[in-house]
Amino acid sequence: MKAILALTILAVLIMFFGVRKMKKVLLPLLFVGLTFTMILNVMDWNTSVHYFNEMFIADNFSIAFSSILILIGILIFMFANIYYKGVERPLEDIYALILFALIGGIVMASFGNLILFFVGLETLSISFYVLAGSKKFDIASNEAAMKYFLTGSFATGFLLFGIALVYGVSGSFNLEAINSYVIANNGSVPMLFITGMLLIFVGMSFKIAAVPFHFWSPDVYTGSPTLITAFMTTAGKVASIAAFYRLISIAFISLHAELVPTLAVISVATIIIGNLSAVYQDNLKRMFAYSGVAQSGYLLMVMIVLGPKSAGILLFFVLSYVIATITAFAVLMLIREERGTFFIPAFRGLAKNNPVEAFAMAIAMMSLAGIPPLAGFMAKYNLFALAAEGGYTWLVVVAIIGSMISIYFYFKPILASYFSEGEPQHKIESSINFKFNIILCTILMIVLGFLPKLIINLL
Repeated sequence: MKAILALTILAVLIMFFGVRKMKKVLLPLLFVGLTFTMILNVMDWNTSVHYFNEMFIADNFSIAFSSILILIGILIFMFANIYYKGVERPLEDIYALILFALIGGIVMASFGNLILFFVGLETLSISFYVLAGSKKFDIASNEAAMKYFLTGSFATGFLLFGIALVYGVSGSFNLEAINSYVIANNGSVPMLFITGMLLIFVGMSFKIAAVPFHFWSPDVYTGSPTLITAFMTTAGKVASIAAFYRLISIAFISLHAELVPTLAVISVATIIIGNLSAVYQDNLKRMFAYSGVAQSGYLLMVMIVLGPKSAGILLFFVLSYVIATITAFAVLMLIREERGTFFIPAFRGLAKNNPVEAFAMAIAMMSLAGIPPLAGFMAKYNLFALAAEGGYTWLVVVAIIGSMISIYFYFKPILASYFSEGEPQHKIESSINFKFNIILCTILMIVLGFLPKLIINLL
């Protein structure tokens, strides 16, 4: 709760200084504010305070995922000065919307009541709709915002209808009360309740871009401004998967056995279709959209195998995904700014002229592909081991096949950077600050690969 208050005050200050034309103050203020917010958030560790009649729960799960969301904000703003270099228009509206999206994400990771969950989801979603179209004079950005808004509103309708049905049957929006209703009616839960639960799952599957509700993500991610795409694909996925886990592990835990077949089908379809679709993409933004779909399939495996280690493994997986994805997008932003394209040939000769950027991109791609000893490998290893221990060996086989397919498209920019034939592209000038940021992220991916238990054992 302290983190939400701090972010709200920070967003108001950003808008105030923006109106006062004090543009140089914005980023330093953001870094100080987000660091202070992180400290306030971590200070609530092991307190498990419940606010507003169980609506908001500040337990270790919510604090851990809120910390990752705040970290995403810090990483995004680290590269904001690179992306918006030379932009004369005011930026306080974009920065404030990013903060408001983080507030919505924190609410989604901390809700104990379906009403508050919906409020958090819409705060996140509406911010995303506007951010997707923030490049006002770009037709692709306008198209992305319109597509996201229309499809997102449609999915929200399913979600809200599902919440209404669950409330109508159980008589409560509270997650614990809903679970108590299921236990009390064990074996005779009305079909109306099951329908409502499945409609909620449809809405949540859309938010994490799981098959067959993933159709919006390639166009939206490709058309949105690159920095915003990096933010949406990380913050949106972390907040939504945390909310999804909270729903299944609390409200619907007594029906988990009945839900496994549905979740397994969605997980398998998402892994296979996401990876196979990414294979055919030469536009890296579009490739990241489909690879994000595949990553959602892996994350759904945690919902299938609920256990004592599930939350910790989920936390480590999203952390490794966040750092690798933002690092890759940072390098992609630099290349797009200089060479005007997101396609693979733009990486030709990058290792020769920009070795630091090429190395960071290579580590990020290998981490996402699950190459040892990087963080992405340990995330997948622990996830697959959890599924195997739970008796889902067949699901692990499918996930391994999907990971093998992903190596092909994740290695495309690496091969272009280090082994491409023909005349290499010219050197790209980048600041010391940019190099420091991507080196820091690269070190994190390597170090976390050796210390996975440090994160997993937190929950």
